[in-house]
Amino acid sequence: MPLSLYQYFKDRSAELTETWYANLDKSKEGIYGTTDPIKIKQLKAQNRQFHELFIEIFNPANEEVDIYIDKWVTDIASDPAHLDTPLPEIMEEFLNTQSLYLHALHQYVETHHPEMSIKQYNETIQLIFHSFKKIMIAFSVRNQELSEELLQAQKDMITELSSPVIHLNEQVALLPLIGEIDTHRAKVIFDQTLEQCVNTRVDSLLIDLSGVPVIDTMVANQIFSLIDGLKLIGTKASLSGIRPEIAQTAIQLGIDFTHIRIYSSISAALEKLSFEAKLG
Repeated sequence: MPLSLYQYFKDRSAELTETWYANLDKSKEGIYGTTDPIKIKQLKAQNRQFHELFIEIFNPANEEVDIYIDKWVTDIASDPAHLDTPLPEIMEEFLNTQSLYLHALHQYVETHHPEMSIKQYNETIQLIFHSFKKIMIAFSVRNQELSEELLQAQKDMITELSSPVIHLNEQVALLPLIGEIDTHRAKVIFDQTLEQCVNTRVDSLLIDLSGVPVIDTMVANQIFSLIDGLKLIGTKASLSGIRPEIAQTAIQLGIDFTHIRIYSSISAALEKLSFEAKLG
């Protein structure tokens, strides 16, 4: 009785990893080009684990192989080193690994099972193709999801850091707004500012717009909403840094800032607000 294909692959799982790594293009970006011995060892361990799981598709007795492969896909897609590696390069290595299995299958037929039928041979090839296709699609989807989550988290952090409430003295704080403000950023600014003013008991907040290139109705409405929210928590709000082109745009759009105190500069506002705070 010839050695089973499952056992043949199982006996060569370590060899498959070493052959894969020996043929790996080390000039690639990301994890595949690392020269760190610790990272190389981890990369080989991840590859070896893949083989140990993938080989189980040839084991008729293993009905849970898909569950374990899915977990491996999620773990590798979540791995920071693989997240920093271009997806096309990862896909290429899946295809290189697929080629290893096709070559190993050919060797198996030649050395252990030359009487394998053409039908059985083709069915095995199709099983390999189908399994790799399924794994590659699952990995691509999960990798994209995690990349988008990471990107959004970075955007949220940048947005949060770009709207700090800075205390100028005991009575007055400054919120310097810089860059374009979209709907998402406006909401984050609104929530963060209210929270910071409550936590630090800000009496008077100066919102500086000198770093905002465009003021449209959406931005204006968000500013009005922020000022109304600040009023509810006992913080008086005022504006500074409205450049002539922004003032002209506001007039053209019918944006009315007349009910809000406006100062020409931060220094002018600080002087006036500090004086009023001392008067009580």
